[in-house]
Amino acid sequence: MSRFYDDRETAPAELREARLLAALPGQIAHAQRAAPALAEALAGVDAAAVTTRAALARLPVTRKGELAERQRARPPFGGYAAAGWGALGKVFQSPGPLYEPEGRRTDYWRFARALHAAGFRAGQLVHNAFSYHFTPAGSMFESGLLALGCTVFPAGTGQTELQLAAIADLRPDGYVGTPSFLRILLERAAETGTPVECLRRALVTGEALPPALRAAIEAHGVTVLQCYGTADLGLIAYETPAREGLVVDEELIVEIVTPGTGDPLPAGEVGEVVVTTLNPDYPLIRFGTGDLSAELPGTSPCGRTNRRLRGWLGRADQTTKVRGMFVHPGQVAAVLKRHPEAGRGRLVVDRDGLDDVMMLRVEAAGAPAGLAEALAASLRELTKLRGEVRLVAPDSLPRDGKVIDDRRQHG
Repeated sequence: MSRFYDDRETAPAELREARLLAALPGQIAHAQRAAPALAEALAGVDAAAVTTRAALARLPVTRKGELAERQRARPPFGGYAAAGWGALGKVFQSPGPLYEPEGRRTDYWRFARALHAAGFRAGQLVHNAFSYHFTPAGSMFESGLLALGCTVFPAGTGQTELQLAAIADLRPDGYVGTPSFLRILLERAAETGTPVECLRRALVTGEALPPALRAAIEAHGVTVLQCYGTADLGLIAYETPAREGLVVDEELIVEIVTPGTGDPLPAGEVGEVVVTTLNPDYPLIRFGTGDLSAELPGTSPCGRTNRRLRGWLGRADQTTKVRGMFVHPGQVAAVLKRHPEAGRGRLVVDRDGLDDVMMLRVEAAGAPAGLAEALAASLRELTKLRGEVRLVAPDSLPRDGKVIDDRRQHG
């Protein structure tokens, strides 16, 4: 049984680069022709001349905030989609809100490659604990698993006891979902004596996988690897058994740029991940993910020859991910706006052991009784996450423009 999904994973790096750059002019021309927003953004660009990374780097970067604004002005996809309803199979909504199309091709989001690297094979049953509601994560992994020949149990999120009962009854070979929920399932199974030893492998994403969390999962006999993707692009990079960075997917051109600009950085420097996809339905050109990473030098010891990323290292903007959910500075501002007695605020994100925790620090003078509790309720309503609130003296928060202070260690 091959260790590799296909021959492209071990192809010489120069051949891969030549293939991607040869496809680039056609993708840009297609975007100019079929996606009105990209036709506007790339007006005057000679697609045939964009045959190098240097030429690509001269094109503008589209970021999530701009995409959301354009979608609001021109629903549903802001003029970035090149396919209509008849060519699409599904449409999803992620927080923002942002709408993402899913085409009808097999393994549309390209997750089969990451799943194969994590040990998933035809004939296995897989417990899929990603959401099937609104957001595309459940569908992303299901389509990749089906392409591999796996059978999928669509568990979705929450309902820990029911999920454990299903695992005990069906005895799946593996798990896909967030790492924190996998830890919850395994620890609850140990507490209740529920047999879950059938789970031997897992592919996780949606939040960071620090060493302590990986160790806590693997103490239960589950080998866990991680991958990195977005709802706009699908798979971007994936971990292999070598566990030395994340190997970039074969269908993408990935750049690391100085945050807030489109200027590529040298290998090894931390910057924003910018991706150009060859997807004909949603031909995003130089899409700024808002995520921070860095390119690792050399190639993976596993034999795959594509470029590698260090992994998710935080956000280029102040948007961050807490327990698998994005939290935006605008949400913090909306919480404060609901309560006129509240002054400036800062959301501090940290870890308590293996768990993500949030604390909203709010300046308030002569605050009425119950203000902290009201702020906490608003925080939960607007972010869908629980967090503590601490009232502090006026002018005590740093004036550095930071609304979200993420103090977790990523890597």
